[in-house]
Amino acid sequence: MSEQTVTTGTTGTTGTTGTTGTPATTGAPPSDNVFAPPVLRPEAPDASPKPPRRVLRAVARWTAAALAFGVLGTGTAFGIASLERTDVPGLATEDDGRWDYPELSLPALPAGSPPPFGAGNPAEIHHADLRDLLLPAPAGAVPDKKLPGGWISTETFLEAYRQQDRKSVSQLIEDAAPRHIAARGWTMPDGTTSRIYLVRFTSTAFASGMIDDLNVGASAGTPLDRTDTTEIDESWSSQNDFENTSSFVFAEQAPFGAEHVRQAYTLAGDTLALVVHERPGKREIDRIPFQQTLILQNQLLA
Repeated sequence: MSEQTVTTGTTGTTGTTGTTGTPATTGAPPSDNVFAPPVLRPEAPDASPKPPRRVLRAVARWTAAALAFGVLGTGTAFGIASLERTDVPGLATEDDGRWDYPELSLPALPAGSPPPFGAGNPAEIHHADLRDLLLPAPAGAVPDKKLPGGWISTETFLEAYRQQDRKSVSQLIEDAAPRHIAARGWTMPDGTTSRIYLVRFTSTAFASGMIDDLNVGASAGTPLDRTDTTEIDESWSSQNDFENTSSFVFAEQAPFGAEHVRQAYTLAGDTLALVVHERPGKREIDRIPFQQTLILQNQLLA
C-alpha cells in the first residue's frame, strides 16, 4: 500500500453534487451553512503564531501513529524516512493487512471560518462540510447504498443499535439536537463491513454529553446491533489519539455470535464519530485495518 499524505484543501467555489440522504435535523441550516461551497481564505506567511509546546508534542504522536500504518500527514515525514518497517513493532512485513486508502485531503473551510481547534474557535466547531470529513472508502470496497457518504436521517443512524435500545437512543438524540449526521459504509472482499458515522452537535458540551448518556467509557455502553460481550480493546494505545481527540475503542470478546464486531467512538470537539467493523463468521476481524481506519478518520477530524 502506498503512503497517504493529508493535504489541506485549496480555495474553491464549486460545491459537491450528487449527495444522497436527508439531514438529521429539519429546518434551515445555520448561518455558517455547511452546504455552501467551502472556501479557504489564504493567510499571510507570518500570520501564524508559534505552535505551543502541546502542539509540538502532538506532532510527535501524530508521526508515530501515521508511521505505524503508513499514513504520513503533511509535515510529518521529516526525520522518519530512514526508519525501517522492522523498527515498528508488529509491522515487520509489507503484507500486514492494511487497506489501500486513497490520498487524504482536508476540506477547505468557509471563508472567514477558523479551524476546529484554532485559537479563534473556543467552541471547537467544525465549520467544514461534515460529509467532506468522512473517510473515503479504500480500494476494492463495495459501497453501501444506504450509507453513501451523505446526510442520513436519525432513523438510519439508530439502526446501528439493537432494536430494544433504539427508542432510548432516539430520545438522547432528540434531547441533544445534533445539527447533522453523515455516514459512509462499504464492504471489503473478505466480507468485512465498515461503517463510519459522524454526528455534529451545536457545541462540544452536547457531543461529550452524548458519550456520557450512552455510558461509553470503561465499557462500550449502549450495545450496538449484533453484538454480545464487548470489552475495551487493550491493543489500542492512547498514543494513537491525535491532539484534541479522544477515542474509546472496543472489541467483541469470544464467544461471540454469528459475526465479530470492533467499534470505537471518537470525541472531537463538536463532533462524535462512531466507527464499526463487522464480519460474519467465527473468526475475529483483523485488528490492523480497523485501527488504520480509526486513525485516518480521527486525523480528518483533528
